[in-house]
Amino acid sequence: MNEEQQLPYKTTNPTTGLVEREFLSLTPEEIKASIARADDAFTSWSAATIVERSAVLLRAASIYRSREEELARIIATEMGKPIRQGRGEVSFVADIYEYYATKGPAFLSDEDMRPARGGEAVVSSAPLGVLLGVMPWNYPYYQVARFAAPNLLLGNTILLKHASNCPQSALVQEEIFREAGLPDGAYINMFAESADVESIIADPRIRGVSLTGSERAGVAVAQAAGRALVKCVLELGGSDPFIVLDVDDLDATIDAAVSGRMSNAGQACTAAKRFIVIEAHYDAFVAGFGERLARMTPGDPLDMATGFGPLASLAGVTDLLEVVRDATDKGARLHTGGHRIGEQGSFMAATLLTDVTPEMRAFDEELFGPVAVVFKVSSVRKAIEAANGSPFGLGSAVFASDLSVAHTVARALDVGMVFINENTDSHVDLPFGGTKRSGLGRELGRFGLDEFVNKKLIRTPAPRD
Repeated sequence: MNEEQQLPYKTTNPTTGLVEREFLSLTPEEIKASIARADDAFTSWSAATIVERSAVLLRAASIYRSREEELARIIATEMGKPIRQGRGEVSFVADIYEYYATKGPAFLSDEDMRPARGGEAVVSSAPLGVLLGVMPWNYPYYQVARFAAPNLLLGNTILLKHASNCPQSALVQEEIFREAGLPDGAYINMFAESADVESIIADPRIRGVSLTGSERAGVAVAQAAGRALVKCVLELGGSDPFIVLDVDDLDATIDAAVSGRMSNAGQACTAAKRFIVIEAHYDAFVAGFGERLARMTPGDPLDMATGFGPLASLAGVTDLLEVVRDATDKGARLHTGGHRIGEQGSFMAATLLTDVTPEMRAFDEELFGPVAVVFKVSSVRKAIEAANGSPFGLGSAVFASDLSVAHTVARALDVGMVFINENTDSHVDLPFGGTKRSGLGRELGRFGLDEFVNKKLIRTPAPRD
């Protein structure tokens, strides 16, 4: 093996803790060759008609649907997603490719500016060139699709660096694009290392970078993009508030809280993480929430009956246990959970904390796993203050029977997305993104076509007399 090559890309089954497959990372020369291929492919792919590009995306959607079971099993093995949820992710990915294939061309049609000084002026949507995507492991297909679909439709080409623990799901997505008829080089999976990202961004052929990941990674990518003067889109996670005001059906609200916290074992940027409850409902909410969490036990993600599986890695369990221990050592109350389950794999019990105060890590860190924190507030104003007190601002959920109150709260929240009487979720036709430390830019819907695009003005003066 070349001394420069390493094996950081591994499928480590989180159910067993065993390494099942390993892959070589790229050498610097191989990285440069990949950039050159993507740059060469841009010439032909950007020249293809919108009808031709749409047809490729439609074929990709069909392939995802036909391979749903296989693809769901891959991510169950790589990052522990229960197979029912994995099937749902694959189905949603197919919807994303289909949406941009069918709706995207209209969004990209020339816009007549009707200039005040007469003559003609249109704004056309032109691609930029080669884009770099740096994607995480928690939604291995979805995170790629919401970046790749709109940008391939635009005519951009893509280099994709996936998370090091999802190599097989990374490879299969490149395979699907080839099967769908995407030209060679238009989408390239790169087993690059994190240390390579800065030099890739610095290459003048790279015209933009999209990262979904940690705040620390976002800072590094933003700095590199700034030095290279290229556009970046950053989705950096969140500590989403789930606000409970006066509700008529508290049991239904608690059920929503469990779903919002525990889907994907709590490993979602938009998972409900901070439960802010009006004091009239607080005691009953905590009791019902804790009881439901205590009944939940993780299981084999390949079993259809499993509600939540292992965390993606043992390191994730270790970090969460340290956060819980920090909180309880400083006076927080542990209602249920707070421990690892078994000695094999990376299973953790569903956990509920209350009486969390600002000096505890659990107060403002993003808890990426099955740990919920409940706060009591005395008024709607206090609920807004608590929600906005986080450095993050991605999604949020507001539960209230009085919709006028819910909308007032929604307008006051410093976040990118507010969902009323339902959990924060992704919709193919609605914008996704946040504020503050949660990142920059928007994805999905027509907004996903507005980031890595040259909005080119073409002006024709009025004829002279």
